Amino acid sequence: MALPAQVYRKHFIPLESNPEIFTELIRKLGVSESLEFQDVYSLDEPQLLALIPRPVHALILVFPTTERYEKRIASEEAEAEDYNTSGADEDVVFFKQTIDNACGLYAILHAVSNGDARKYIEGGSSLSRLIDTCVTLKPSERALALEDSRELESSYESVASQGDTDAPDDPEDEVDFHYICFVKSHKNGHLFQLDGDRKRPIDLGPAGIGDDVLSESVVGVIRSMIESEGGENINFSLMALVNAQD
Repeated sequence: MALPAQVYRKHFIPLESNPEIFTELIRKLGVSESLEFQDVYSLDEPQLLALIPRPVHALILVFPTTERYEKRIASEEAEAEDYNTSGADEDVVFFKQTIDNACGLYAILHAVSNGDARKYIEGGSSLSRLIDTCVTLKPSERALALEDSRELESSYESVASQGDTDAPDDPEDEVDFHYICFVKSHKNGHLFQLDGDRKRPIDLGPAGIGDDVLSESVVGVIRSMIESEGGENINFSLMALVNAQD
């Protein structure tokens, strides 16, 4: 069973999976220079993992959307209930994706709107105003607020054409990669997988004492996704949102 086709009224050029581009975008939106994205080069080699500053506030995974993946997600989504939570009732801030090819943007919004990362959003910034508006809205209204934000679109457009990968000539061209985000709830300390293409946030359970988002629970989910594609991880890449290093 395939995922039902989504009809979009707005289309963006997809973002390149590049921590410098992602960092530039969050700063344009109003996140303090105290935060930045960094590549995570390995989930298994202690020496490479030790290079990642802790705590990790969020993780963004980019991966190929194969036919096998789409069938698995369609099956899971058929059993899921639609998300209709907002405000103080939310364990995490969740944005339903309604802008085509903008999954990188939604992953960024999930990363900076949740957990301790949200403390680094500068007051009065476009992002601060947008989140203050969105958290009180139901998911469908929240989605429209993102679509209608000219400041968000302008900041996105200013960085989307950067990078080493040629952007599609037509924003409506389909791409074969997808971004999702992992965060830690400010409310209950649970770890969540956030994907704007899914019906709702996925609760991965409580983080261990002292665990940040780069925890074994999240790493296990990522490993499982890689294994489900035959164990080949060449087309998977991971970025961590961390405190900027001098």
